[in-house]
Amino acid sequence: MKLIKSTAIIGALTLFSRVLGLVRDTLTASFLGAGPINDALVTAYKIPNTFRRIFAEGAFNSAFVPLYARRIEEEGEAAADKFASEAFAGLLVIVAAIVIVFELTMPWTLNLFGAGLGREALNAGAEFPYNLSTYDLAVVGAQITMPYLLLISLTAMFSGILNTRHRFVAAAFAPVLLNVILIGIFALMMKYQWSKQVLSLYLALGMTVSGLFQLSLVVWACRKAGVKIKLMRPRMTPGTKRLLTLGVPGMLAAGITHINIMVSHNISTLQEGAPSWLNYADRLYQLPLGIIGIAMGVALLPALSRRLRSGDEQGAKMSLNRAMEIAAFLTLPAAAALVVMPEFLVGGLFERGAFAASDTQATGMALRMFAFGLPAFVLIKVLTPAFFARENTKTPMLYAGMSAIINLVLGYILFKTLGFWGLAVATSFAGWVNVFFLTRTLLRNGNFAPDTRLLSRLPRIALASVLMGAAVWWLAQYFTPMLDHGLLKNYLLLGLVSGVGFVLYALAALGLGAYGLKDIRYAIGK
Repeated sequence: MKLIKSTAIIGALTLFSRVLGLVRDTLTASFLGAGPINDALVTAYKIPNTFRRIFAEGAFNSAFVPLYARRIEEEGEAAADKFASEAFAGLLVIVAAIVIVFELTMPWTLNLFGAGLGREALNAGAEFPYNLSTYDLAVVGAQITMPYLLLISLTAMFSGILNTRHRFVAAAFAPVLLNVILIGIFALMMKYQWSKQVLSLYLALGMTVSGLFQLSLVVWACRKAGVKIKLMRPRMTPGTKRLLTLGVPGMLAAGITHINIMVSHNISTLQEGAPSWLNYADRLYQLPLGIIGIAMGVALLPALSRRLRSGDEQGAKMSLNRAMEIAAFLTLPAAAALVVMPEFLVGGLFERGAFAASDTQATGMALRMFAFGLPAFVLIKVLTPAFFARENTKTPMLYAGMSAIINLVLGYILFKTLGFWGLAVATSFAGWVNVFFLTRTLLRNGNFAPDTRLLSRLPRIALASVLMGAAVWWLAQYFTPMLDHGLLKNYLLLGLVSGVGFVLYALAALGLGAYGLKDIRYAIGK
């Protein structure tokens, strides 16, 4: 089954990237902790990443890939590449203009992302002779990172071309380069002993430099695959009109969601340390989300688009059923583990150097609340391609808007009543609302029908996950007192608990009939 193979390739490389990301976050926690300087760095990263997701995951995931796949199927590769050249020209001009505007207005527009950041000068030390406040440091960092938006948006377009042609390796490997470069900066930090302020600015620069390497990699991979993209003057051709028609709702859908995340981050800056706690928690739950949800979504969209273009409606429904089954099989145990042992994970990974025990408790609470929404976040990645493949980007946009409003209103209320982790509760709840409406619409339109296999296996997967969760909860309680500042020892303990949990889940799922040996033979064989 190509979907399993594609997901495995993307998932394996994404896992490698996220493991390196975990190493990067461990180093960040050790050197910067969860204080004002890391709050500034998180905010500086947030701006290009927010708009990257609007353009990359919005327009090009929702519109470009289905249209490019249709051109290949109906008109051939040359026509598809001509369409890609037109899209490249438009994307280059639009995103470059956005970058320039933000660069010029950053001292004011940063208020949209970090209005609550401190305005009092930080104690920089002799080697950093500038009396910058947390807000000022975020402004400079954001100006350094903004070119990354242009580079990574173009990278997303070339990655979409490669994915449509079933060449997943280069596009999935590209994010690895970001983590390699940032880890390299930490290695230099250990040698030169920079101040925290200097380190944060070098990390911002590393993000932009990584964008150059990522773009170079996917452009090289496209040329090797025979893709011929030409630099041309932007024109309003029938192809670009269609791309705008489908892409604008996709951008609005992604935009509503991520602008909502931006507002949530802005609210969190009202409490010092909260942006860092939420960011560390976000990085941990993004590990399974990236490996499973994003990998599944990237692999599923081209597969669904091609099946529908060839008139294979039943095949498209079958692919969606299997995607949901695979997603549930991999996501539910991950969510259960994050719910029952977040402090054990956070303490083992981050609690050393500048990252205190109080930071572990705060980050662990946020991670637990995000974990309740993890299955929803993955399902959104699985369900939205079923709309995008049918060139329907408006419906996901409406539902994203609805969930964003819920997230914003509920998040503000819970922030005021519960504290910073109320923002995580609101995000999870809004995710489940989105899943409900996406699923209801697909069922109502006849574009999705749960088959007997899916309905039979979902409760068995859930029960196996609960049994595994109970076991790893006990193991985490037992091993938590053994955690210390030794990174290798902590990694071994985390690996032991996670490994035992994995084995117990595999055995429980096999015993309950959530999967069979023939499924393994089929997946390996295909």
